[in-house]
Amino acid sequence: MFHKGFPTMTLLAGLALLSSLAQAEKSTDRVQIAHNIVVEQAEKVGDVVCVACSIYLRGQAAGDAVAVGGKIVLEQGAQVAGDVTAVLGSVRLEGGTQVAGDVVAVAGTVRRDSQSMVAGDVTSLGGAGWMLLFLLFPLIFLGGIVALIIWLVQRSRRPMPAAAHPGGRSGLPS
Repeated sequence: MFHKGFPTMTLLAGLALLSSLAQAEKSTDRVQIAHNIVVEQAEKVGDVVCVACSIYLRGQAAGDAVAVGGKIVLEQGAQVAGDVTAVLGSVRLEGGTQVAGDVVAVAGTVRRDSQSMVAGDVTSLGGAGWMLLFLLFPLIFLGGIVALIIWLVQRSRRPMPAAAHPGGRSGLPS
């Protein structure tokens, strides 16, 4: 009934799950939904991810800082080893902050003090129009595919006209 490698594959999958759970317990990543994240000055964390909330970073982040629907504030002395990305929110870099990667704000703004250092690119796609574009384009594309499928199904259900015979007669008795 089962493939010969089934017990081995099940064992490997179980070990992978246990090791990922153990890694998650040791992880210094911070992930929140609808609850702001504050990293104090003496703290060191991994990735910082916030959905429908904001990130206030005073310490160090060894990974990325990402906020969706919130802002990211790097206060004086804050350091981020990765990228800083805000979607539907803004990014503020105060004096003395350091970002080793890129700083991006989609449908928001980037405010940067002249004393802040960013090793990568700084990009700001301000305004909600960008989010409309990102959200509407896939919906319009999918709507077009659905309309095409409906048109093809309706076309295949239409009765085909009787083939006309030479001389303009349909071949039906009159």
